Amino acid sequence: MADIINLLPDNIANQIAAGEVIQRPASAVKELLENAVDAGATEIQLIVRDAGKELVQVIDNGKGMSETDARMCFERHATSKIKTINDLFEIRTMGFRGEALASIAAVAQVELKTRQPDAPIGTCIEIDNSVVRKQEPCQTAAGTCISMKNLFFNVPARRNFLKSNAAEMRHIVDEFIRVAMAYPQLQFTFTSNNQQVFYLEKGSLKQRIIAILGQHYNARLVTVKESTDYLNIHGFVGKPETAKKTRGDQFFFVNNRFIKSPYLHHAIMNAFSEIIPADSFPLYVLFIDLDPAHVDINVHPTKQEIKFDDEKILYAFVQSAVKHALAQFNVTPTLDFDLDPGIQQLDAVTKPFTPQQQERSANSSLYQTFTQAHQAHVIDKSSNSNLKHWKDLYEINKTDNVPQNNGLPPVPDSPAFVNRPSTASVIDERWQDTAVDQKVPVQVHQQYILSQIKSGFILIDQQAAHERILYERYLRALQDKPMPTQQSLFPQTLQLLPADAALVAEMLPDLQVLGYDMEPFGNHTFVVRGTPADIQSGNEQASIEGLLEQFKHFSTVLKVNKREQLVRSMARNNAIPAGKTLSPREMQNIIDELFACSMPNVSPGGKYTYVSFKLADLVRMFERGN
Repeated sequence: MADIINLLPDNIANQIAAGEVIQRPASAVKELLENAVDAGATEIQLIVRDAGKELVQVIDNGKGMSETDARMCFERHATSKIKTINDLFEIRTMGFRGEALASIAAVAQVELKTRQPDAPIGTCIEIDNSVVRKQEPCQTAAGTCISMKNLFFNVPARRNFLKSNAAEMRHIVDEFIRVAMAYPQLQFTFTSNNQQVFYLEKGSLKQRIIAILGQHYNARLVTVKESTDYLNIHGFVGKPETAKKTRGDQFFFVNNRFIKSPYLHHAIMNAFSEIIPADSFPLYVLFIDLDPAHVDINVHPTKQEIKFDDEKILYAFVQSAVKHALAQFNVTPTLDFDLDPGIQQLDAVTKPFTPQQQERSANSSLYQTFTQAHQAHVIDKSSNSNLKHWKDLYEINKTDNVPQNNGLPPVPDSPAFVNRPSTASVIDERWQDTAVDQKVPVQVHQQYILSQIKSGFILIDQQAAHERILYERYLRALQDKPMPTQQSLFPQTLQLLPADAALVAEMLPDLQVLGYDMEPFGNHTFVVRGTPADIQSGNEQASIEGLLEQFKHFSTVLKVNKREQLVRSMARNNAIPAGKTLSPREMQNIIDELFACSMPNVSPGGKYTYVSFKLADLVRMFERGN
């Protein structure tokens, strides 16, 4: 039988390997910026066109490369960062695997110009599909200029999987910010389609945070600084008022390398648990410096997922450092053990406790109840006891159970089950059995709505039900019925993170159909002139931040199109939450609108909106044991 195993050609092997390292233009941005940092540059420029699909260019004033190194850097596993296996445990540079430039050259057209500061002339290399097309001397500035053009030109299937320009631009901005945040002592500029996105001068970490995230953080940052024999932690966290409903202002760096660590993020959330809402996210930019021998960064080609030899001790250090910083700057509540001088002037302190008063106190029923063993719970049954009629406090007036109209007009029958032309056509016969039996609904624990039906009663989850109602309302708006806009008396300026601003710009046409009157205002800001009518005035910023957070959540867990993600996000964000008290009219409206939906029994996420209890089943339950 003939042999069937063949050695792949270099260009095909490189394309396969490139799939792990270069997944989108942002992947190339990250690798090229980190190479510029490792080259000792003090000024780094990033230039992109067409969200990196046409061009990604990085220019630095670093140490450059010799002619031989310029040719070797495109070979797989060629690197200047490590020489022996022991070097893997002492890595402090950004790159070390020797795969980035080889991967880029396998899936794009690349031009490299480089010159060492002491060399009179530089080198120019053009390469694509892993094949060197040209190599010659050239005049160029000291440092390196590398241009990646037409990403995935030779892999059309991969290019077709790239997202919209706004989405790809958002990923590029994320990668740029992570590198620029880690090195405030370097100057960074970022230009997209000939427009400057960032110009970041050299400065301190605080100046870099403010330059990237916004001037409004200037007086709202708390310094974190702790040093131990095992590790050092430094950076900043935001004061509680800077917490947002959306993620994005959270940065962890280990030995100046940006990482993603849900475990350490949980430590930060614990430190803030008592001073911010549970659904908010604090700002933090924290740097952890420790011996590279205690961390393994060779877990994934992106090097953003790393392993620690002792995660628990890092968790404890991070949480403790943040709590200490917040307490030190009087952000967290503290116990005051100093005695108020005014207490010393009270009668109970200044006047003597006479023997007669002592005897009277000792004979009191309260004193005897709490000084005798196992008597703290006993209620005095004597006729003169003040506690004799304690049950009266909990007696419920039977008349309170009678439904009251409270001056409201009679609640009409549910439109889902009455022959009304406006809604009867959309009601399926399956829901006929749940016809509301003309009784005022009751709210249970500010979370559920109890309503009598002909065959028993139903218990409705108010949040899930309202989510279903809004979901179908928003779908209709996107199809052919744009929603009305409630104009704001005073337009608001909404400043977002660069990545979030790119996301909003991508969704803007659909947001306008859904009732948001907003437009870009430059520098990652938007002017909001109006919102959907069901959003309370003055709550515009929280509404959009919540929408963004839900959208990001659905982007990671659902494989659906952008419009479906947007509709689900808006429905989840704007739905009536559990814990909100509803009036009888509001509860009845939810019931009416829920059963007018095309699928009233489940929320968009598949959660039951209500459960029904048959009268016959209730009778059987109470007859058991008879």
